[in-house]
Amino acid sequence: MSVLVSPAWLDLREGADAAARSIDLAERLARHAPAGPLEIHDLGGGSGSMGRWLAPRLPRPQHWVVHDRDPDLLALAVANPPHGATVEARRSDVGDLGELAGADVIVASALLDILTADELHAMLAACAGRPMLLALTVLGRVSLTPTEPLDRRVEAAFNDHQRRAGLLGPDATAATVSALRGESAAIVMQPSPWRLAAAHADLVAEWLDGWVAAACEQVPALAAEAGGYRERRLAQLAAGELAVTVDHADLLVLP
Repeated sequence: MSVLVSPAWLDLREGADAAARSIDLAERLARHAPAGPLEIHDLGGGSGSMGRWLAPRLPRPQHWVVHDRDPDLLALAVANPPHGATVEARRSDVGDLGELAGADVIVASALLDILTADELHAMLAACAGRPMLLALTVLGRVSLTPTEPLDRRVEAAFNDHQRRAGLLGPDATAATVSALRGESAAIVMQPSPWRLAAAHADLVAEWLDGWVAAACEQVPALAAEAGGYRERRLAQLAAGELAVTVDHADLLVLP
């Protein structure tokens, strides 16, 4: 996995992520998880936001093991643990997981779309036989209100950028379901969209900058129109006139 994220970006998006994730799937996981204390492994867990969201929905003693390549993010996860739970940090790569022997439950958030197909298959093989909650995988669909003709061109270019270097990007959910087909597991998928407006102005502005910049990097011809497009969108945001929906999916896998 070659994509790195900043602590500031994770902090900015934590509230929107919490509002988007499927509570229903979390409740189903709670019903199907093993009885008694749980050891939960959070893959690509970053600063630990998945644990802070999920732990209160699993009413039993919990020990969280947060896996990430970034030691600074792992330090944040340990410093800000879920209420009532203990946290352990393990520096590791999702494509090379060798320390899951004690795991009762596997979780991940905003991870699958930044994996390659080989990394995904290695991860699923390492996690086989355990309940998995895989949240907030992008689907490649963005809706902005009001609409503009450039929206779809930016969306298409961004999606192609997400697939760079063999990453799954918006194909990750379908690839995961396909990889699990034929396994003795039940798979439940539910939508988990970001729904953003003026109350999320800082997040929308940061997301918009990244969305447009990636699209222009992928299709340089967009740059001639992108500056004006971005400025119009930011003006709409400041006036309370812009709404953004970024579609994601949550997957629950029950062996």
